[in-house]
Amino acid sequence: MQFDQLPIDERILLGIRDAGFTECTPVQEATFKHSLSGSDICAQSQTGTGKTAAFLITIFQNLRNQRGKKALIIVPTRELATQVEKEARLLGAHLDYKIACIYGGVGYKTQERQIKEGANIIVGTPGRLLDFHQSRRLNFRDVGIAVIDEADRLFDMGFIPDLKKMLRAMPPAGKRQTMLFSATLSFLVKELAWRFMNEPVEIEIAPEHITVDTVTQELYHVSNEEKMPLLLGILSRENPRNCLIFTNMKQTTEDLARRLRKNGISCDFINGDLPQKERLKVIEGLKTGRIRILVATNVASRGLHVDDLDLVINYDLPEDCEDYVHRIGRTARAGKQGKAISLACERYVYALEAIEKYLGMKIPVIWPEDDLFAKDMSKERKPSRSNRRRFRPRDRKTAHASR
Repeated sequence: MQFDQLPIDERILLGIRDAGFTECTPVQEATFKHSLSGSDICAQSQTGTGKTAAFLITIFQNLRNQRGKKALIIVPTRELATQVEKEARLLGAHLDYKIACIYGGVGYKTQERQIKEGANIIVGTPGRLLDFHQSRRLNFRDVGIAVIDEADRLFDMGFIPDLKKMLRAMPPAGKRQTMLFSATLSFLVKELAWRFMNEPVEIEIAPEHITVDTVTQELYHVSNEEKMPLLLGILSRENPRNCLIFTNMKQTTEDLARRLRKNGISCDFINGDLPQKERLKVIEGLKTGRIRILVATNVASRGLHVDDLDLVINYDLPEDCEDYVHRIGRTARAGKQGKAISLACERYVYALEAIEKYLGMKIPVIWPEDDLFAKDMSKERKPSRSNRRRFRPRDRKTAHASR
């Protein structure tokens, strides 16, 4: 379906054209079929499938006829809040809505001023939104449209009690439109929908299409001591314009970034311990091209929108199969082609079987030639080739048993 076929205001179409969109993605088409008429939506959809535009366009269209009402968009992270705000300002450039972005880790003054100036579209994180409500700076009784984005992450991060408090403070389900989006529609997510929404229409977009159809995947079995030399060799061979390297531990992001720099590779890192201002600065640097290589934990794997990302490397194979999908999906947004390379060492290879079962396919294994292992300048002494042990699939059971 083309966007100009939708029954929406011409000014919204102007914003859509400004953004370069012409054809609806599957989740957008399925959502608009019900949301533009005011129905509640409970949609299973991955990041990068156009869900943000789906709920923003619905808000822009439906809020026009709700005098004195506002829209509240609840997201799990500050990064996602700023990304939604940015897209809202782009798509809504020809409309007269006032947009506010509310999140913790920064001062209150600017955010409070935005609310006082009559913001009628507010995007924010649960903690700061509830803080503003409890201090009587933000009223939830005039919420006409509520959006719960990445509901599964809100559960994972412990925000559900705050979310329920906010929903109870809003008009009852039958007197507001609510749209919920989640990477997975677990029982807990559906229970939330049944309890706080008005007979929501369920929409499911299968996640497998993101990985199988648009991402070229490669897997290397490697011992832990050879991961760094292999990573250096891969970066040299691929020479990506930009790259996300994922680790499983916060400390590993800093250590790996330091070692890459010692090998002459300019990079930065992001994890949950990084101060908010620094995190936003780093993310913007990756988007603008100032930062070419970013080492990250899963804090960046969902909600980090970078167009045309060349390469994702799983330095640590993720322990959760859904995290694998989210990680490699960063390099194949909105149907674009991408590449993902995973290093399976003895510590994390046990997760491979579940990941491949979830994908419904075997990830192609590449056995590297010796010259792909680059010299690691971050270590004073490099073990001789004869002392190294290449990690093979037969080691999986041993590795799993040792955990």
